[in-house]
Formats: sequence, C-alpha cells, structure tokens
Amino acid sequence: MWMQRIAVMWVAWELTASPFWVGLVAFSDLFPAVLASPVAGALADRVDRMRLASLTQLVAAAHAVVMTALVVTGLISIWLLLALTIVLGINNSAAQPARQSLIPSLVPHADLPAAIALNALTYNVSRFIGPALAGVLLAYMGVAVTIAVNGVFYLVACWATQALRPAPVPARQQQSTASGLMQETLEGVRYAARHVGIGPLFAYAAMLGLLARVIPEVLPPFVEQVFERGVDGLAILTSVMGVCSILSGTAIAARGRLQGLTQMSIMAGIAMAAACAGFVATTSFAVGIVCAGLLSGTITIHGIAIQTLAQASCDAHMHGRVVSLWGMITRAAPALGALGFGTFSSMFGLRAPVLVLSGLCAMIWFWGMTRLPHLTAALEQKD
Repeated sequence: MWMQRIAVMWVAWELTASPFWVGLVAFSDLFPAVLASPVAGALADRVDRMRLASLTQLVAAAHAVVMTALVVTGLISIWLLLALTIVLGINNSAAQPARQSLIPSLVPHADLPAAIALNALTYNVSRFIGPALAGVLLAYMGVAVTIAVNGVFYLVACWATQALRPAPVPARQQQSTASGLMQETLEGVRYAARHVGIGPLFAYAAMLGLLARVIPEVLPPFVEQVFERGVDGLAILTSVMGVCSILSGTAIAARGRLQGLTQMSIMAGIAMAAACAGFVATTSFAVGIVCAGLLSGTITIHGIAIQTLAQASCDAHMHGRVVSLWGMITRAAPALGALGFGTFSSMFGLRAPVLVLSGLCAMIWFWGMTRLPHLTAALEQKD
C-alpha cells in the first residue's frame, strides 16, 4: 500500500508539476477515513472480521491492477487518479479496524501489550519501508511495476489472512448493542471522547498529524525543489526514513509493556517539530536526510505508543470502534495537513508553511506536557 502511495504521488507530480495537486491527491487518499472509519469500526465489532479483512484486500489488489493498466496504456489523468485514490481510501478505511481488532483474539491477554506494539510496528515501519522500496523501484523500473507489486502482495496478504486461527468472539461482542450501525458508530465516538485518557491522547495525535506529517505525505516536491534532486534523491531519502523507522519501531515494540509509553507519545511532538523545521531550513541534502530520519523515527514511536495505549486501555467490546477512530486520525489529519500545505505552498513556497506548522506543533507539545500526569494515570494503569 505504501509503495503504491509514493508511486501515485510521483505520478501526480509528473502529470501536474504542482504541489497543490500532489497535496490534493494525498488528501483524496486519506480524507475518506473521516466518513468511513467510524462506521467501519462499528461494522468490525458486528461482523466476521476475517471475512471483512479478506474482502478489503481483494478490492485493493483489483485497484492496483486497474491503476497499473492505466499507467501502462498512458490513459491515466489527474482526474482519474483522484477518483481511484478516493476509492482506495474508502477501502483502506474499512480494512484497518477489521485487521487490528483481530489482535485480542490471537494472543493471551497477558501478551496483549506486546502484540499490539508489534502490530503497530508492522504498520508504522511499512509506512516508511514501502516508500523506500518504491523509491528504488521508481528509479530503476518505473511507476507501473511499483504499483503492480502492490497488487501481487495484496493477494499474498489475503492468502496469509486465511492461515490465522483467531479465538471465537464472545457472543456479547457479536450482538448489536444499539438499534443500528450508525448508533453503534456514535456510541464508539462518545466512548473515546469521554475516556479520560483516550480522548485527550487522540486529540493530541490529531493535532500533530495535521501539523507534523506534511513532509512524508508530499515528499516529491521537497526532493526536487528544496534539494534539487530527482527520483534518485527520493530513493535515498525514503530508504533512510525506512531504516530509522525500523530501528525506532523495533526498540519500542521490544519493550512489551505500557509503562513509559504515554511520555514517549507526548515527547515525540517536540522532536517532530524540530525535524520538520530542520528539513526545510537547509539546502544540504545530508542535513535533510538526518532530519527526515529523525522525523520518521519519532512518527513511528508516536504511532506505536498511542495505538498500544488505546487498545490496551479500552473495553473489549469497543476494540473495533476505538481502532477505527485511531485509523481515522492517522489518515484524516495528515490529509487535511497535506491539502492545506498544498494550498499555501503554491502562494508562499515550500519552506515558510512548514516553519509555521513546526511552530504550532511546538505549542501543541507544550499543551500535551501539561496533560501528561493525568494521561499516564489513565492509560498505564493496566500495566
């Protein structure tokens, strides 16, 4: 999925040479989560999660086939790209809660924090490994091959899902707890918002996603205009980001406990702000690589810590809905950030908007630090 995303961003850049259009494509991929994710979470708490996960993977594979055909034949246009990106965004929003809510039925309760952390590690690491591989494939084999590989591996993922043997879901989790799916959806939103730990933590993550996730979402314009490099520079930059994500993600997942995760999730905010500011404050590609590595590492730590804390502290019958809200935040907030950045960068260039966002990110971090003791007490009590 992440390989295809970076390839699609590159196609958008080649078709338009406009940061606005690249931001709009990123927005079209991520923003459907605002509408689809909460409903998908309620659905995942109601239906067979294995079947739902398999269905979404088949849809993603078919989508990759269509995209590959359009690129090979030269029929791809920016409007077709936008439409297909929206379709995939909706499908991915449904896939995420179905997959992640399977975890409690796959491991003993004592191993749940470690299992959640490992699952978050695979997601966050793939978010950077995928673009790293995509950068290499784009440089040497082209866009069509990069997208086609995604389709093949989605079929592999579908096969692998069938090998899972989750424990039966208790009857109380399978039955509807409200009059309809929409009411269950709203019930999940209210639950998260009123939770003394999950609500503020999700709000903090949403604000950071809006402010500090711009660079990874719309990387090609920075590579070409700030550092004056081509697709080879994109490959190097994304590869370093992938390595840093693996290192940081492995370190936090290996801990296997909740203690200290709240502080890590909050402290990541100031590191993101510094990394973003440093990335655009220089023309040195070497300095840019260091800042991009720091950014990817802290985003990974932030994502794993919050996902682990949320799943470990929520009630069992709310797993699907809480996970879906986290998925909505991780997709919708960067989408809005990318769209806003694309708009303002067309008027003020690439650097100034990122510096402003970094300053705002530092202010959000300060707010998070004031909430840290209360969040720690609410989220780490089950450790």
